[in-house]
Amino acid sequence: MVIFGGKLVMAGLTAGFAAAAQAEDLDIGRSEFQSSCASCHGADARGKGPVSSQLRIPPPDLTMLAKNNHGVFPMDAVYETINGLKTIPAHGTREMPVWGERFNPVVNLPHYVDPYYWKKAGPEQNPEVVVRKRILAVIDYLSRIQQE
Repeated sequence: MVIFGGKLVMAGLTAGFAAAAQAEDLDIGRSEFQSSCASCHGADARGKGPVSSQLRIPPPDLTMLAKNNHGVFPMDAVYETINGLKTIPAHGTREMPVWGERFNPVVNLPHYVDPYYWKKAGPEQNPEVVVRKRILAVIDYLSRIQQE
């Protein structure tokens, strides 16, 4: 009985580790960052993306947001920046930000959206819920890569 129990526990642990590894592979926030922000802010979010040298205003190092805010990650400010509530001149006008309408709560999203988001949007398939989840995924990723 102990051996069977041990095998059962081992199988459970193995399944748990496999699920955790798969969850790490599907870091939706990192994916959103890479597809929407990395061209300017860099794959490592330190402000040296492939187009950063062509910009009038250099992109900031996004791994320093907490450090530059007395050790507290400025979640509200980051949300407002991505959402467009807080105007960032380098991001352009809200009508045409650098990333198009990817993070703009529009009725008909004009681009492909990962089915993951639609599953999380609930039965109404509300685009505003999808946009909010995408923004929060990027914020979650940024909060996890902060320098101390």
